[in-house]
Amino acid sequence: MNLDIQNLPPEVAAYIQSLEQKTQQLEQKNQQLEKQLVKMQSLNEQLVRMRKRMFGQSSEQVQYLDGKQLDFFNEAEMCSDAGAPEPGKTTPVKAHARKAKRTKEDLTEGLEHRKVLCELTEEEQICETCGSKMVRIGEKFVRSELVIVPAQVYVVDYYSTSYKCAHCEAKTGETSIRQAQAPVPVMKKSMAAPSTVAYVMQEKFQNGVPLYRQEAYWKGQGVDLRRNTMANWVIRSSRWFKPLYELLRRELLRQDIVNVDETRVHVLKEDGRESKQMSQMWVFCSAEKKIALYQYSPSRSGRVAKEMLQGFSGYTQTDGYSGYHCLDSVTHVGCWAHARRKWVDCFVDGKPVQDSKSEAAFRLIEEMFTLEQAWKDETPQARSDLRQENLRPLLEQYWALLDSFEAAEGTALSKAKTYSLNQKEALNAVLLDGRLELTNNLAERTVKHFVMARKNFLFCDTAKGADASALCFSVMETARRNGLDPFGYLLFLLQELPKLGENPSDEQLIPLLPWDDNLPAYCRLKES
Repeated sequence: MNLDIQNLPPEVAAYIQSLEQKTQQLEQKNQQLEKQLVKMQSLNEQLVRMRKRMFGQSSEQVQYLDGKQLDFFNEAEMCSDAGAPEPGKTTPVKAHARKAKRTKEDLTEGLEHRKVLCELTEEEQICETCGSKMVRIGEKFVRSELVIVPAQVYVVDYYSTSYKCAHCEAKTGETSIRQAQAPVPVMKKSMAAPSTVAYVMQEKFQNGVPLYRQEAYWKGQGVDLRRNTMANWVIRSSRWFKPLYELLRRELLRQDIVNVDETRVHVLKEDGRESKQMSQMWVFCSAEKKIALYQYSPSRSGRVAKEMLQGFSGYTQTDGYSGYHCLDSVTHVGCWAHARRKWVDCFVDGKPVQDSKSEAAFRLIEEMFTLEQAWKDETPQARSDLRQENLRPLLEQYWALLDSFEAAEGTALSKAKTYSLNQKEALNAVLLDGRLELTNNLAERTVKHFVMARKNFLFCDTAKGADASALCFSVMETARRNGLDPFGYLLFLLQELPKLGENPSDEQLIPLLPWDDNLPAYCRLKES
């Protein structure tokens, strides 16, 4: 209310002005308190998420949202069953299929069996009654034991034999000499055999055994194999994978859908960077052609993905990282798992507040996943038609819900809403093609293998080591996704690639690809 204080007595006018100043001060203080309240709420949400991450369950599933929770007031009507038996000595149990227990025969199926015959000694074969030698009349099975022999180490000495033509020498006094060629080594002037290098790589990258632990193991076996030697083997041998990696990359660019993700990696010694700075390990993979490629870079800039996917023009499914927006000529597809995770962050103690906005949004996303699970065996075209009919209405409800409420800036609710709205076009892109998935889980599962190994080796010493790690992970993960034994495939490549030299042609590399039908049997996983 505006008052004309010019005609009022000076004392009254001064009093009114002081009140207006106090009102303005109170309003400013109220605004500051509101900001502090939002900040405290945000800090409290961070504390709850931190406690949940450390001590709570990791699953994002919320039990009572599955529609099976009993309504307290309608419990009698919902649970009523006229056919239920009266109390008695026996209670019928609902039939269910129980998974058969694994037998010893199942465990040892496909393994070599070596028969050990337990016999009496010469003295024990003498009859205690008459002193005559007893005659064997049969044998009885006692038990089976699973025997594991630790890795065996031995040295192979190669000798190159020489041959001459005795006929020419006898006839002319001169002869031609021919010498057999030894197998091409993985590394010149090194004692490392292909199987040795493959074993070190598998232990480090698949089994997560750092080189210092491998060093300790070999020392216990009486072999002085030092970690810097093994690191040199990995770096020098992995260079043979580069041409195959480039061929796989070109094959990846020919796919229609590529999933991308990235995670941190610590590299200690890199030119122009402090040792505490974090670098990135990127992963690019496809579902149709089972390819998984890792790419090391000191930067998280989107230019890394842009350079890796140069020439690609299909669907690129990622999380909400803004760095992917620089990709040209692609259709961006979002990840509903990340959108759902934002709403889970709004929950208190891992449980949503009933009838809250976060619960409603979470419920709609859960319905989408339920539908997708029911359609997982459908053809891409059938799934596309089902999405248009059933998934599109849920998406429209979801966006209408987000438009219906406001959230205080800085809160988890605001962050969840903003994330989805910023990704609206990418999240809706799942309707464009029946081959697309709701989530970017393919890339997340692929990058997880690196993350699990990183928990053990913690860091890479040099950028060369990080590049070698990317090549090894690419070969092994692509092999694993194609049903191959990573060790067998590594052994095969380390035997064959050195024969092809530094610059093999695509025609030479194609028979070495992990989906080639003519790969040796030892490259394939043994069926259990």
